[in-house]
Parts: sequence; structure tokens; C-alpha cells
Amino acid sequence: MTSVLLDPTLERHFKGHRHTVTSVDFSCNMKQIATGSVDSCVMIWNMKPQMRAYRFDGHKEAVTSVQFSPSGHLVASSSRDKTVRLWVPSMKAESTVFRAHTATVRCVNFSGDGQSLVTASDDKTIKLWTVHRQKFLFNLSQHMNWVRCAKFSPDDRLIVSSSDDKTIKLWDKNSRECIHSFSEHAGYANYVDFHPSGTCIAAASTDHSVKVWDIRSHKMLQHYPVHSGAVNSLSFHPAGNFLITASSDSTMKILDLVEGKLLYTLHGHQYLPGKPAAHSG
Repeated sequence: MTSVLLDPTLERHFKGHRHTVTSVDFSCNMKQIATGSVDSCVMIWNMKPQMRAYRFDGHKEAVTSVQFSPSGHLVASSSRDKTVRLWVPSMKAESTVFRAHTATVRCVNFSGDGQSLVTASDDKTIKLWTVHRQKFLFNLSQHMNWVRCAKFSPDDRLIVSSSDDKTIKLWDKNSRECIHSFSEHAGYANYVDFHPSGTCIAAASTDHSVKVWDIRSHKMLQHYPVHSGAVNSLSFHPAGNFLITASSDSTMKILDLVEGKLLYTLHGHQYLPGKPAAHSG
């Protein structure tokens, strides 16, 4: 007799943003969630139901990306206002701002040691910064179109980036060279990230699919055409066995990477006609 796996059900939802939510991240201790929105606010939600959320105002335009630092003591946010802000996630809402790029900043990501930040922008560049002095280190500029996403590898030695130029580029942080360029054919990757092992990357594509690439052999290992809309974001389980994906089709999917199959579909969000999807320009 085969057992049927039931899809997970919605446990809790958080309301407070006035427009599309573009980004979400858990703190390392799982006690807080950071979110960014088109309403230009960053919000910090406490998992304890009786604790109120913090609203951080400072960005002048839509917030495109948020992330807690590895220690959980800072939150970084990027915005369409061309800046990146570092916030202390408490009631005071103190922040420092860097005028990071000459166009929309799409993504911000902390290094594993929490000492550096990488940013990706519509100005076609990727930039690296120190966290403590907010000092610009260098930029990576071989993409021919908007850069949607940039992430550090788990060991902080590599950076992966995805662009509307239909490429995903792998960079050596020390030499600042592009080691390899993966080509997308049908669409472009909205989002890309490293597997916890650091040996492969996953890309969320506008062609409705998710692809997993080996960064050593440069071969595509897995291809999941599971969504009926653009895939906007993804996240690996820390153990590396599962991948969760989020799409404009209003669903999230949990993929079993060991078995190479779709495990669960998560329903709960409703797409509102007339409102642009969060990934749109």
C-alpha cells in the first residue's frame, strides 16, 4: 500500500505591508523574519504572536531584497532607489546607507563570515563591500544586461550571478575573474543560489523551470519544469536534500533533490489581477 503525501497547509500569515512583498528572510535563530516590499518599507516580524512587528522607513522606492547577517545582528536591504541600507533589527530602526549603484539594486547578500556584502544592479554590475566600514572593494562587470541576483558560495571563495542577458556567471572572488558562464536559452534566471555543499547552483528561471548545474563539470544535473509561471526565488534546505521554489503561478514547490522529483505544492498566496508580479521590472 502506498502512502499519499498531503501538501502542507498554511499555518500563519503576516499582514502589514501596503504593496507587493518582494523578499523574505529568516534570522539565524528563527525568531524573526525580515521582509521587503514595493511600499519601500522593511519590516521585521517576531515569531512570538504577542510581539509587534517593526517597520523601517528609509528607502525612497521599492525594496527589492532583504537579508539577515549570519549573526542576526544586522539586516541588509537593497532598493530601486539605488541604495543599500544596513539596519539594526530593533525598535530604534537605525540604519546606515550606501549609495551603491547608478540604477536599481536588485539583490544584496552577506558573505558567510558576515564581513562582506555583494550587490547586483540594473547598472549591469556586481559590487563588493565591507560591512563594518561600508567601503567599496571592487566591481565585476561582464554582464550585458540587468543583474538580477548575486550570491557568495558557502566558503566565500566564489560568487554566482544571474542576468537578463540570459547568462549565469561564476566568479572567483580573489582573482575577480569570470570562471564560467552558463547560458539560459528560453528565458533568464531571476534568482540563483549555491547548494550548501558549494558544488552546484540552482537557478529560478522565467521559462517556468528550475535548473541545477554542477559548477565543476559545468553540466546541468537536474531540470524541473514544475511551475506554470516565472520562477522568482528559491532556497535550499540547509541539509541540501530539498529545494523550495516560489513562482508567479501563486504556488511554492518543494523539490526532492535526491529522488529528483516534485514533493509538495504549497498554496496560500493569491495572485491579484492588475498587480504586477514581484519580479517584474
